[in-house]
Amino acid sequence: MTDHPIPATRPVNPRFSSGPCAKFPEYDLNLLADAPLGRSHRAAVGKAKLAEAIDLTREVLGVPADYRIGIVPASDTGAVEMAMWTMLGERPVEMLAWESFGEGWVTDAVKQLKLDATVRKADYGRIVDFTQVDFSRDVVFTWNGTTSGVRVPNGDAIPADRSGLTICDATSAAFAMELPWDKLDVVTFSWQKVLGGEAAHGMLILSPRAVERLENFTPDRPLPKIFRLTKGGKLNEGIFRGETINTPSMLAVEDYLAALKWAQGIGGLQGLIARADANAAAIRDFIADKDWIADLAEDPATASTTSVCLKFTDPAIRDGAGFAKAVAKRLEKEGVALDAGAYRDAPPGLRIWCGSTVEAADVAALMPWIEWAYRVELATQG
Repeated sequence: MTDHPIPATRPVNPRFSSGPCAKFPEYDLNLLADAPLGRSHRAAVGKAKLAEAIDLTREVLGVPADYRIGIVPASDTGAVEMAMWTMLGERPVEMLAWESFGEGWVTDAVKQLKLDATVRKADYGRIVDFTQVDFSRDVVFTWNGTTSGVRVPNGDAIPADRSGLTICDATSAAFAMELPWDKLDVVTFSWQKVLGGEAAHGMLILSPRAVERLENFTPDRPLPKIFRLTKGGKLNEGIFRGETINTPSMLAVEDYLAALKWAQGIGGLQGLIARADANAAAIRDFIADKDWIADLAEDPATASTTSVCLKFTDPAIRDGAGFAKAVAKRLEKEGVALDAGAYRDAPPGLRIWCGSTVEAADVAALMPWIEWAYRVELATQG
């Protein structure tokens, strides 16, 4: 290893996991001191905290006033499945997938709900052609591929006068990317991604068109209690005032509130987007002139700014999967990048979380370490 000197600078925070993600800078457990622990979430203090979380979510994300925002169980997965189980089946469906989570929603639609769905897929590093999608149907897709490093660049291809619903899993996009609310009827995300919150809680955002669907369509399938969004044919408005279906963690709620207030302090949504953009740019500036590593995203227009996925391209590498795992392990052993390996179902490589709680200086400091680990690992091949 003497031919490959260790870089002089280390990331201050080596947490580059894609979920749960790094806490925001200067995070302190004392920020949670006001959490109403040991109190019912139905008590006035609990209801007030949950309502505040909904109100600040609307403010920071710029969610329209006539959209409902609810806190639901089971993280983003629970939120997406609530939407699918309660809304799909009224009309034909198109499922769009270009990474593992999108593939999961396809499985739910085809094998569990047994819908006769049109399925459009793209390989890792690409997205489907939205101009070919029939938006007279209900369309389900991820905005940002957490495991593939690609995203929808904008909502231009989604017609404003569509007759179907758009159901968008935005869990690794919300708070770091612009979401065109007029083009989205259902938006879901979890606290654990861009704002670095705690896991287990999901957010479900409904347009007036989605509410209309819920109130006028009764699916021909049994619905578990935690999926039931209506009572007597009307939307259960309490869910969207913070009266959660099951018991939330008030400690996690307080943690989410702390992150939302931090977001307000750095300029709200535009400040969050700028931080994620700068983080992703630090990686792409570094790899731009390298012939041994590349972005998994093939088109810069669809390249993610949060879950940046990289692939090793050196033809001298004999075992791509083993090599990538060894590099990630070496980075973790040095304490410079934790949880930076590619997702288990994705092509071999690295996945560096660049969400808004990450510091650009830490991303920049990591880059020479990736080159060091690559060169040391390559030398061990003999």
